[in-house]
Amino acid sequence: MNARKGRASVCVWGILTLLTPLVAAQSARSPQRPLAANVIVPQSRAFAVDSSGSVQITGVNVGVVIVEQVATTTMDISLRNPGRSRAEAELIVPVPDGAVVRGFAFDGSAAEPTAALLPKDEARHMYDTIVAKIRDPALLEFIGYNLIRSSVFPIAAGGTQKVRLTYEQLLPRDGARIDYELPRSESLEYNVPWNITVKIKSKTPISTAYSPSHNLDTTRGGPHDLSVRITSDAATVPGPFRLSYLLAANGVSASLLAYPDPQGGGGYFLLLAGLPAEPLGGPVVIRREITLVIDHSGSMRGGKLDQAREAAMQVLAGLEEGEAFNIIVYNDTVKSFSARPVIKTAETEHAAREYLNRLRAGGGTNIHDALLAALQAEPTAEMLPIVLFLTDGLPTVGQTSETAIRKVASEQNPSQRRIFTFGVGVDVNTPLLQKIATETRAKATFVLPKEDVEVKVAQVFKGLKGPILTAPALDVVTPLAGPPITRITEVMPSKLPDLFEGDQLVVLGRYFGSDPLDFVFRGDYFGRPREFHFSFPLDQATTRNAFVPRLWASRRIAHLIDTIRQMGADPSVMGNTYAVADDPKLNELTEEIVRLSTEFGILTEYTAFLAREGMDLSKRDEVMAEANGNFQKRAMATRSGMGSVNQTMNLAGQAEQQTLNRDNTFYDENMNRVAITAVQQVNDLAFFQRGNRWVDSRVVERENEAEPRRVIAFGTAEFAALADHLASENRQGLIALRGDILVIVGDELVLVKGPTAD
Repeated sequence: MNARKGRASVCVWGILTLLTPLVAAQSARSPQRPLAANVIVPQSRAFAVDSSGSVQITGVNVGVVIVEQVATTTMDISLRNPGRSRAEAELIVPVPDGAVVRGFAFDGSAAEPTAALLPKDEARHMYDTIVAKIRDPALLEFIGYNLIRSSVFPIAAGGTQKVRLTYEQLLPRDGARIDYELPRSESLEYNVPWNITVKIKSKTPISTAYSPSHNLDTTRGGPHDLSVRITSDAATVPGPFRLSYLLAANGVSASLLAYPDPQGGGGYFLLLAGLPAEPLGGPVVIRREITLVIDHSGSMRGGKLDQAREAAMQVLAGLEEGEAFNIIVYNDTVKSFSARPVIKTAETEHAAREYLNRLRAGGGTNIHDALLAALQAEPTAEMLPIVLFLTDGLPTVGQTSETAIRKVASEQNPSQRRIFTFGVGVDVNTPLLQKIATETRAKATFVLPKEDVEVKVAQVFKGLKGPILTAPALDVVTPLAGPPITRITEVMPSKLPDLFEGDQLVVLGRYFGSDPLDFVFRGDYFGRPREFHFSFPLDQATTRNAFVPRLWASRRIAHLIDTIRQMGADPSVMGNTYAVADDPKLNELTEEIVRLSTEFGILTEYTAFLAREGMDLSKRDEVMAEANGNFQKRAMATRSGMGSVNQTMNLAGQAEQQTLNRDNTFYDENMNRVAITAVQQVNDLAFFQRGNRWVDSRVVERENEAEPRRVIAFGTAEFAALADHLASENRQGLIALRGDILVIVGDELVLVKGPTAD
């Protein structure tokens, strides 16, 4: 440890040491007073302890400030009393180890507000007291956390109350990674909006911030300052808020999160990698060569062509002086602004704008030859070659075979140009555009009717600023002595994308063995070949990282579905429906998708039927027939139209998924958002709802014949012992499910009977 880091650590521990007497005093001052009529648990819900209780939580604003590993969390809780009489309420908040109360306040006149910190054993007693009183096991998912309990405060009839709680903690660090967690319920029933903002300050530059639980908007104030906010669409997403950030290193920073799977001989891993906090490339910078390929067939008449022209002009304006560009336009035929890319100057940009202004719509759509022209041009030396390929229709002229056009990108692309595709409208072959993009380290974008082409192209081009690491690859180092051993498998993505300014990389896969994983991460870093070596021990693998296998499974399912979709490009296969139904490859892929979907509770538009009420998963032939039918009619046969666009958007999001999708949300064939709540992902398990019973995904296929070895009733001593056992496995959340629960505990099947009304 260097002197600066040593002084920082002493300072952090000094702060918490000074606060220790306050913790002890708070605990000592916590009398075992009766519960108020309302117990407010912002992370779960408001509990009415008696008939006079009626308080509601209307929203929670959380502000977190992290300075050198010390996090200060301030929660502003908004409450409402819809009743006709004044309500008494108190706040209880589960908090991680090491939390220290720094402030507690509420509106109105009352006794001096106080908040006491209860250690885990006292917290457990408090949980049990509330659960027994209200006969609701929801709070038991917070077993293992400490607890802050407030003094009682009033809420006027028909009125509102604002409560503010502030606590402080020292965050754990693992190498370059620092982790923050805000405990919250995993229940899909929880829909209180939360706004969470985190501001990070560090003497060491910050590389990147990542959340596996919620989508983030990130703003960088400088190398040492980073702010993140959960996106508006994530405000009602349940589950703990988890945030990890990486401190910058000399080049790429990386960290590993692992989940153990003893039965598989290893586990699952998530590799998080980030770029430098500020450009450190020195004299060598990766410049870009942009080739704009624009469809000006007859269907582009009107606003679409105007928008495409403006988008192209924006791209030209956004290029740096000294970068290169070209413009290829196509309808029946293919024409180019220049025989080869030209360097951007005021003169070449002016000439290109005049060329675009002369463009008129008419004719058919020759996608094959346009793509070939873009890829065969001689590249500009020492530049990253990028193609922005725009079309609004199906191929109608020249070679129209989907398979032949796809092969152009993979087999006739000598300069390895990245092809970012844009489908304008819904009359495009979406599997084709998606495959062309993903096979070349790029992405496909779809512009729906009434959306603006110019805006969509500008968004993609903005993300292509400042290439930093191109053509990256990830390998695992094996010992020199002895035979090579496969340490990782089923890694996704299999082909890593280029990393641009502000990008981060999330790689998921499975590992074998317990020895440290030694990775080599290589690529062209600021234009020069470079390798980065990392060694990650696996002794920190924990079931608390349940998001790791779930994210892996989601990406794996997307990969398998995409394989099925691409089979639909072969007319010899699709021309014989009977042959498709008996195709062993299709059956093998379907079998694996159904298995993963059931095990992890991850459903798609093709497998949503698995959660349907009355669906008997033990009837394997019926399950496979319905799944195969969905894949044939939708994934394979639907190549264009809105019903194809929605599939491609679903798959693209799932293949790149970095945050959990707890309620299995997807777009249906009319682009409506659909969520499945009959499957609940809790901790590292999944449960299917069958009437008033939740069934462990590991036994759902034999639910009708599986006889529980034990039946445990809510509120009994055996129930309390079960809660403790599950907490030791980080699975206590499952007993918070409403209703009966059929679950495997250890090596036996147990039926947990939910509370019944008195």
